[in-house]
Amino acid sequence: MSDREDLLRSLTDRSELTDLVARHSVWLDEARYDESDRLFTTDVVVRSPRGTATGLDGLVALARAGHDAYSRRMHSKSNLVVDVDGDTATVRAHDLAVFVIDDESEAIAAAVHRYGARRTESGWRFTSLDITPIALTAPLARVL
Repeated sequence: MSDREDLLRSLTDRSELTDLVARHSVWLDEARYDESDRLFTTDVVVRSPRGTATGLDGLVALARAGHDAYSRRMHSKSNLVVDVDGDTATVRAHDLAVFVIDDESEAIAAAVHRYGARRTESGWRFTSLDITPIALTAPLARVL
């Protein structure tokens, strides 16, 4: 490949991985669990404070256990650091989430998400996710 082709490939990979991180937030916020295979490999491994999950079914069960109790949720990822090495990649992202408990309260959580990814025939997919919590508030009174 020429330098120009290498640059184009690098920029395309980074764009696709960044989009995948954003889609992960939507997947959680809108409970789009039927789209799991569009984001994750079938052998994905997730480690979080709630436990470890392997495979798509385990991943969905872990996500449901941590999110279905809330009436609404909103994840926002930022400060992405994308490192691509051929057909594998890592992505580090800050995650800030609002969990609406009920009409009167919500909680805020912050974490660092570390993704592993692999290029597949269908595009980039996450092979792993390690979640390191930073902070979680007690329920806060809602004013909105």
